[in-house]
Amino acid sequence: MLPLDVARRLLLAAGLGAAIGLEREYMQKPAGLRTNILIALGSALFTIVSMAVGGGGGTPDRIAAQVVTGIGFLGGGAILRSGTTVHGMTTAATIWVNAAIGMAAGAGEYALAAGSTIITLIVLAVLPPIERYFSRRRDRTQEAKEQ
Repeated sequence: MLPLDVARRLLLAAGLGAAIGLEREYMQKPAGLRTNILIALGSALFTIVSMAVGGGGGTPDRIAAQVVTGIGFLGGGAILRSGTTVHGMTTAATIWVNAAIGMAAGAGEYALAAGSTIITLIVLAVLPPIERYFSRRRDRTQEAKEQ
């Protein structure tokens, strides 16, 4: 792989991670701009390295699987439980999908990485008001049952 191609893949991963990180920063959520850039960049880098090793007889799928495992631990650290309430699930899922986006960019799947980023941003921006609507509706129904 040419150095320019490596740079293109790493910069794309960092840029897409930044887009997700900016949304997380704007919403004042944990795992913001720097974290999301580093997750996407690291995932892309591991993917590029695994492809280079794979050309020498290694198995790139093993490194990809280990990236997923490592990201699972990172995401798991974002989940907190307080009584019956669980916080951080969206942050953990965002970390997970951001790693996949970085891996796609690292593999040279630019359209897949960019399209997945757009879908992720839509999910993060559009769905919260819909979730709040259903949560309020559920709360009103529960209150009516208790009376």
